[in-house]
Amino acid sequence: MYTWHSQGSVPISILMEDIELPVPSLVGVDWFIIALYFLILIGFGVWLGRGQRDSRDYFLGGRDLPWWGVALSILATETSALTFIGVPAMAYAGDLGFMQIVLGYAVGRVLLAFFMVQYYFKNEIYSPYALIGQAFGPSAQKIGALFFLFAGTLGAGVRVYVTCIPLQLLLGWSVSSSILFFVVLSLVYTWFGGIKSVVWTDSIQFVLLFAGGVFVFLYIPSLIEGGWSAAFDQVNKAGKLSWLNFDFSFTEPYNFWMGIIGAVVFVFFTHGIDQLVAQRVLACRSVNDGRKALLFCGVSILPMMLLFLVIGLLLWAFYQNTLIPIDMPQNSTGKTQIDYIFPIFMLAETPAGIRGLLFVGIFAAAMSSVSSALSALASVSTMDLGLLVKIQDESSKLKWSRHATIIWGVVLIVVAYLCREVESVMNAAFSLVGLTSGALLGGVVLSLLIKRGPAWPVVLGMIASLFGMIWINSLKLIYWPWYTLIGFSFMLIVSLPLLRLVKRQ
Repeated sequence: MYTWHSQGSVPISILMEDIELPVPSLVGVDWFIIALYFLILIGFGVWLGRGQRDSRDYFLGGRDLPWWGVALSILATETSALTFIGVPAMAYAGDLGFMQIVLGYAVGRVLLAFFMVQYYFKNEIYSPYALIGQAFGPSAQKIGALFFLFAGTLGAGVRVYVTCIPLQLLLGWSVSSSILFFVVLSLVYTWFGGIKSVVWTDSIQFVLLFAGGVFVFLYIPSLIEGGWSAAFDQVNKAGKLSWLNFDFSFTEPYNFWMGIIGAVVFVFFTHGIDQLVAQRVLACRSVNDGRKALLFCGVSILPMMLLFLVIGLLLWAFYQNTLIPIDMPQNSTGKTQIDYIFPIFMLAETPAGIRGLLFVGIFAAAMSSVSSALSALASVSTMDLGLLVKIQDESSKLKWSRHATIIWGVVLIVVAYLCREVESVMNAAFSLVGLTSGALLGGVVLSLLIKRGPAWPVVLGMIASLFGMIWINSLKLIYWPWYTLIGFSFMLIVSLPLLRLVKRQ
């Protein structure tokens, strides 16, 4: 018996209930490839950790990393397992509308490259939140750091959780065991090598991620009778090739205005203010190198996201005439977790050896996001909160920086476990980040415009923005690409009049 789950008039999945099909599992060559990957990755990361002298080396790589390595690391971080698993699931369940958001991503990166990067290199700073501190004092900087740690931990927790999906399918491991496995592996090379290990291992992992995506893109049509033409004819008739929607809406995904306005402002945060990306730009050798890294990311994100969206469409076409051999799980609300569809395909339909390489691609995407989160959280918690200020010995600073990395590893394990009931990993991750993104963007923008001022108007504005966004999120009416713009508006509405009032007095 087949059970059809539909979205509107378009079926999005077929689940088997009474029929059991033999599902291939990983064989010896697959496990060898996966084990070799883990050994090489960890060994490489540990080797890169040689010569670490101080926290500057640990968190900024001595500001001596080439722009192309930084660019690949940014791409690996921002794509992560959310792209490899979540983006195909979005197209599988819908259409190409997410490309409108991606267009905004590209525009935002280009604008940041020319208008933001220069401020990173004016002083010796470890994060954008130091800019808030330079303008409004250390208390404002610490509040900004706490805001990042709050939302950054929640968003990273979702990214860590999504790494559980392939391990659950492969080994039948529990959620907690899967989370522990990935975090510990990522922690090993991040602890040893800091941002340098993260950047170079990310670069390798991005190549693996992209290669896996290209293979699947070319492979799926070979399994469909009639190949490419039949597959695209099928998805076209179902209306799944549509991507442009000019109807303005705050509530419905996705539309052109949501992309060109909401997503652009969102990128101002993710690539200008969020430490996950900003830390890499700060590790570049110069302003020009930082700009090159962001421009490369702006150009590359369009074909990258389109690749994985089209994979989702091809998966949909394939499973219109083929049974899904593994039941996709449901969360506590009874909704199907569609994010499992791509890993299921890789496990059930790809040949031995290739199957191992594809799962390496998922593992690569997963570990790049975990290691990036660990490095960013450790950097902000130690440097921006001033935990190392009283420590003068550089070797001691390095030691405590590594201790902070371990602590955040434990925190991510806990948070990821609590995120196991999410229906869509993409929407959950971006919504959580959106709680504080507007406040942090507003704080940095005010620091660049006003230069000097008291802390309390800025802090009050950030708190108002946070509570406003928690309320907005609770309503479930406004879609996440608008969150940063709305939070930014809350921040300015509260802070600007207060700063002007103080200036007059």
